[in-house]
Amino acid sequence: MAAATHPSVEQVWGWLSKVPDPEIPVISLTDLGIIRGVEWQGDTLVVRVTPTYSGCPATGIINLDIETALRSHGIDKLRLERQMSPPWTTDWITPEGREKLRAYGIAPPIDGTAADGVLAGRIARMSGANLTIACPRCGSTHTEKISQFGSTPCKANYRCKDCLEPFDYFKCL
Repeated sequence: MAAATHPSVEQVWGWLSKVPDPEIPVISLTDLGIIRGVEWQGDTLVVRVTPTYSGCPATGIINLDIETALRSHGIDKLRLERQMSPPWTTDWITPEGREKLRAYGIAPPIDGTAADGVLAGRIARMSGANLTIACPRCGSTHTEKISQFGSTPCKANYRCKDCLEPFDYFKCL
């Protein structure tokens, strides 16, 4: 009897790259960087997922969407594992994902910044420099933070002083 063949790990990654984030549907779970690993353990496909933060309200829906997508491709033995370490960081968002955020009207995170919008690093701490967020609609850096909290906990609300449009900034974590 011949051994059963499984879809390749690369093929599974391809399927997962089409699963949208439930809160920001223009970005996939792989673009977001929360799929940490895919591997076959015998006949079971194991997918490791790191939520954007431990209390993310979308975690259950994300897991259901992953399961639904993989089962639609014939995966019947599946185990989702929650991987909390290392914790997710916005550094894991792909360059393509960042561009998708911008095109959707969300300013992507600026690496090297803290979630409060202050530049990280020794020079920034010495100068007290605040972060300049470019408007994803018109590109202006003449913007202001309206609220530390935006449409979801991982975003802050900003407004462009040139085009007068409000927008979310995906906070760095």
